Amino acid sequence: MIAAVVLAAGLSRRMGQAKLLLPVGGRAIVRHAVEAARAGGVDSVWVVTGPDVEPMETALAGLDVQIVVNPAPEEGQAGSVRAGIAALPASVDTVLIALGDQPALDPSIIPALLAARWTSPKPIVAPRYRDGQGNPVVFKREVFPELLRLTGDQGARPMIQRDPSRVEWVDLDLPMPPDVDTPADYEKIRSTLRAGNRAV
Repeated sequence: MIAAVVLAAGLSRRMGQAKLLLPVGGRAIVRHAVEAARAGGVDSVWVVTGPDVEPMETALAGLDVQIVVNPAPEEGQAGSVRAGIAALPASVDTVLIALGDQPALDPSIIPALLAARWTSPKPIVAPRYRDGQGNPVVFKREVFPELLRLTGDQGARPMIQRDPSRVEWVDLDLPMPPDVDTPADYEKIRSTLRAGNRAV
């Protein structure tokens, strides 16, 4: 079974408000990210949020998702990764870790990563865009214990940097998917999606 863990517990310090709940094209930013994960071919989606769960549940109403609470989001992204991985049932042998603030993910990305997961013996599958390494990233169960030991605010990036030989790189002729951190990012993504273009 393949699960997606969508990281959505950030504090939005640079935005000044709960950025994942902001509307883009009539839907919350996080809803775009969750729908992209679901459409990409995963079997289940787990959304990691902070202690204030109700707004996230409202934003995701009607979607088949599981909510996981990160009780201390101020401690950084690794805490959300740990919470998401710890919540997965034993039947999950692969996890796709995605960011909740990437609402313009090209629909080809997740299927390409999952296809590489089946053909490569390596435990990690990561995308390489025109402008560098990025997200989302696929992890097989054999490295789940490492994910559960992560600390800090870099998420799983240190695992990839520590031993790149374990990574199956998927080269994609696409720009890195934009994330939404600031009001300027938000305005840019709104105009991009309004124009029907998923890449900026």
